Amino acid sequence: MTILAFLIGLALGIGFWLWQQRQWQRQLQKILALLPGDQGMVSMPITIHLQRRFTQLIRQNQAQELELQIKQQLLQEMPLGYLLVDAEHQLLWCNQQARQLLNIQGWEHGKMRLLLEVVRSYELDRLVEQTRLKQQPCHREWIFYPAYSEGVAIATRQSLSLKASSWPVDKEQVAIFIENQQPVVEVTKARNRWVSDLAHELRTPLTSIRLVLEALQERLEPTSKQWCERMLLETDRLANLVAEWLELTQIEQDPSNVLRYKNIALGSLIKSAWQTLEPLAYTKQLSFAYCEPEIIWINADETRLTQVFLNLFDNSIKHSPPCSEIRVEVTQLLKDNLKSLPTAESKNQDNSTSSGEAKYCGDKKITNNYASIQIDIIDSGDGFRRSDLPHVFERLYRGDTSRQQQNNLPKELKTARGSSGSGLGLSIVQQIIQAHNGGIIARNHPQTGGAWLQIKLPCCKN
Repeated sequence: MTILAFLIGLALGIGFWLWQQRQWQRQLQKILALLPGDQGMVSMPITIHLQRRFTQLIRQNQAQELELQIKQQLLQEMPLGYLLVDAEHQLLWCNQQARQLLNIQGWEHGKMRLLLEVVRSYELDRLVEQTRLKQQPCHREWIFYPAYSEGVAIATRQSLSLKASSWPVDKEQVAIFIENQQPVVEVTKARNRWVSDLAHELRTPLTSIRLVLEALQERLEPTSKQWCERMLLETDRLANLVAEWLELTQIEQDPSNVLRYKNIALGSLIKSAWQTLEPLAYTKQLSFAYCEPEIIWINADETRLTQVFLNLFDNSIKHSPPCSEIRVEVTQLLKDNLKSLPTAESKNQDNSTSSGEAKYCGDKKITNNYASIQIDIIDSGDGFRRSDLPHVFERLYRGDTSRQQQNNLPKELKTARGSSGSGLGLSIVQQIIQAHNGGIIARNHPQTGGAWLQIKLPCCKN
């Protein structure tokens, strides 16, 4: 009886052990099925198979860690700042260049802190949010003022001109590359300062040369006077170039001392500027269309703003074909519409006018419920070439002249739209508009194909 009980117990034990082994094999098979790797080695014992799989995973993990270290090392050595932000706006990682540019202190890798807490920059935080919402690359430029806790550092701090480019990555993370544009800004300032100093020094010798030419012109024979006249024209052109450059520099450096603000009626100013150039428009039989929803007042420098419209109208007249129209549309924008783009449709009435004459619409009472004024100047000329559009407001910029054969001027004297000039006209226009806390954009109109200058100025707040 004792032997029978022993055998029964042994059989039960062996059966339980076999059941456990079978369950264990099943668990190993499930684990093996979940592991990546070659599924073809079925003849190999499962334990050896698992061992090889785990060894393979360990090697892959080591390779990924090595690749991550190499990428982090490259990001550390790159000349751009780099930041990685998670879905909660927490800074996950940044390189040394970003720490220096953004004055990041008190942050360690693996220590989660909000980006706005580490970098006191609303523009950067807004860029991250915008990138996450749009799920596409975004860009932003701004002036960054580092935050310091020490009084000595605060007294010596300098602002930086930064440009950031962001990309959405996995798990709603955002990667940001930051470029320090301050050296470029400093070089540009130094160049402009050098040219301004040179222009200032050129005024006296140019005046002397002109006086000599005027005295010499009276003593020359009629056949030789034409050479003296050409020299006088070139001297005047150089003198105008020097004066315009000095004017541009003066407005840029200290607009408050250059501009004399007063309340003026915008419509009257624009009409007066056109009437000054109306004889030029009459020779080409050009008409002028002006549309204003109501009488609009602005607080601006009347002389400088008149200079803006004289320059723009002069360009439009030069580049408009005969018997065409130059159109000016004034729109008042509410605060919610300040970023809206202009429509391509004309707002003015369809009334024909005689050549060289102007037509006007709207004489309502002024209202103060608007925050900005938009002025669109549209002509039917050849417009801007696409390659020139990003540069039309740059100083002394001259576009490709291979398509400009409408006059006999030397190529080096032609501007981006094909006319003679100093190349500073639109730069001065832009500087005057910016000095009035406004902005100007150049593009081509989709209907007329001509130039489309869009100006935005703040409303007068009476």
